[in-house]
Amino acid sequence: MSEAGPRIAVLTFPGSNDDRDALHALELLGASGVPVWHAEERLPDIAGVVLPGGFSYGDYLRCGAIARFSPAMKAVAEFAADGGLVLGICNGFQILCEAGLLPGVLRPNESLSFLCRDVVLRVEGAETPFTSACSTGQRLTIPIKHGEGCWFADAELLAELETKRQIVLRYEQNPNGSIDDVAAVCNERGNVMGLMPHPEHAVDPLLGSTDGALILGGLVEAARAASPPVATAAAPL
Repeated sequence: MSEAGPRIAVLTFPGSNDDRDALHALELLGASGVPVWHAEERLPDIAGVVLPGGFSYGDYLRCGAIARFSPAMKAVAEFAADGGLVLGICNGFQILCEAGLLPGVLRPNESLSFLCRDVVLRVEGAETPFTSACSTGQRLTIPIKHGEGCWFADAELLAELETKRQIVLRYEQNPNGSIDDVAAVCNERGNVMGLMPHPEHAVDPLLGSTDGALILGGLVEAARAASPPVATAAAPL
């Protein structure tokens, strides 16, 4: 008998296009990825949730503005309120902000152009479950691909987030005009985090960087600690 990895749900909305990438990356890092359609009103037995990148509902109105009303998002909010681990990537970050699970808003890039390239990030907080494998000040190379990744908060909210150490990652060279170079934030409790870069595209050396494995691996290990091991039959020889 062997132990299965922690079960981590990956939601799919109409227009999601990185859900399979996220499932593949989680499997590579030892988790059991669980696909969940956005219309589901209840989450399965899981230890974590990933909201993947893409263009949910075609990014109509605002990115994530419609997806926040999907039935599964109510279940995600309840899961997060109970301390469950939730990671939003790119469009998933936008959805979490629209749903009020994370502070701030995402606006169109300052250049008004879609950006797709590697960026260097600086770890501002290694205390979250998602950055527990990192050290404060560490540099990570992870790709971005977004048109509305300019995170914004007013001066009062920004100061509050700084004080509460909710700013998790910053851009080394700001690609999109995000206020104070912010690339990732977490909630006050630290169990919900959103980032614009795509860690699921940086887990294989063939892609040029494995730094994304530090973020997703942190989620996997935190989920493993939060869930009891499940025994599975060993594969036949």
